[in-house]
Amino acid sequence: MKKYKIIFWICGIILVFFVAANILLEKYAPRIVEQQIEQNLKVKASLGKISLSLPFTITLEKLEIGDLASIKKISLTPNLVALIFGKVVIHGLNIIEPVIHLELSADGKLNLPLLEQKGKAPEIYLTSLNLRDGKIIFTDKKVTSEGFGVIVNKLNVKVAKVALPLTSLATNFSVSAELLSPQASEAIGAITFSGWLDYLAKDLDAVLEVKGLDVTKFSVYYGNFISNRKLSSARLDLVSTFKAKHNALQIATKLNLSNLVYASAQDQPLNLDLMKNALDLFTDTKGNLSLEFNIDTLLNNPALSQEKIQKIILKAAAKNLSSQPPDQLINKVATVIDQYKGLGKELKAIFGQ
Repeated sequence: MKKYKIIFWICGIILVFFVAANILLEKYAPRIVEQQIEQNLKVKASLGKISLSLPFTITLEKLEIGDLASIKKISLTPNLVALIFGKVVIHGLNIIEPVIHLELSADGKLNLPLLEQKGKAPEIYLTSLNLRDGKIIFTDKKVTSEGFGVIVNKLNVKVAKVALPLTSLATNFSVSAELLSPQASEAIGAITFSGWLDYLAKDLDAVLEVKGLDVTKFSVYYGNFISNRKLSSARLDLVSTFKAKHNALQIATKLNLSNLVYASAQDQPLNLDLMKNALDLFTDTKGNLSLEFNIDTLLNNPALSQEKIQKIILKAAAKNLSSQPPDQLINKVATVIDQYKGLGKELKAIFGQ
């Protein structure tokens, strides 16, 4: 009987402590959190509510961080024993419906505030992360003065430590999102990326998939690399397999461009570089372009410059020539030559030669 009384009193003390902690958190913690954010990030912050639930989960609601971000809810479960030894171990971090506004200025700087760190930062270990229904509104003023915009919508991220084998330091992850055009809020593609990573061993096994991406929306980035002729429609479907062992990373990619529709002749740019039309020669009879290529690099220092990727893609496109019927290839070359003959006549008429 005495044993049950002790258990009863312990439960009562825990309950009283829990209720008191909740009252204190609700009254004082929001302002403390706001002050810490404002002090370290130098932006205005507001927090609607902070609460505590069993076993020991802290929940923040309606967090606003200047013009940068707003988050509906954040919950986390810290390890109390680890705190005693000066380490921050979070068993579960859940971020619900964050909205982040990112802007790249004309000089290439992101609008991310610099964190002012005073003293040595505590060691932080995160065992799992779950981000649900996020949104990133991105504006790039470096490529255009008015700003190129894209919205990453329905962003979901899951990161979790592999439970077995116990000797493994691998981490499972999955990321999915849809891309929207900010002008019409219409879907222009979807992206998924999932797999596992053991960063200490420099091992990786993951798959990146892009579905139905309207590449014409991103013409400010690729320019006339896809084709010298202006495209009014083009769909990209891509699957890339990432495999790394001891830091040696190979990316095997299958790429398909379809629904290629060119703008009218009067809207086409004037360019005398015949090689700029190279990729037009490699499409199949339906006007689709399918490529397979590999990229070899390092996991901890991937060298993926635009020039290197272009060379790899052009090399892969050149391999497609061997699979095309000779008569089809001859017709394509003849068509391109005829285009430039016509252009020569037009230039002659313009300059009166």
